[in-house]
Amino acid sequence: MPILKTRIHEFRKDNHMQQAELAELVGVRRETIGNLENGKYNPSLKLAMDIAHVFGKTVEEVFYYVPDPDDDDEEDED
Repeated sequence: MPILKTRIHEFRKDNHMQQAELAELVGVRRETIGNLENGKYNPSLKLAMDIAHVFGKTVEEVFYYVPDPDDDDEEDED
């Protein structure tokens, strides 16, 4: 299963924004932004869209998937 990654930290720094400022703009706690940045939390669709909107980006520009290195190369059978 792929792992969801984020560019929130990068976009925050580019915009000289603290975690608390972003959290206030999207209506969550600062810890939630930290957890998103550290890969400990996957956002709801609404939160992902709200964060992307703050930076003037698409959801796909802020969030992306990478392969899970722990996955075996076996394919699931349906």
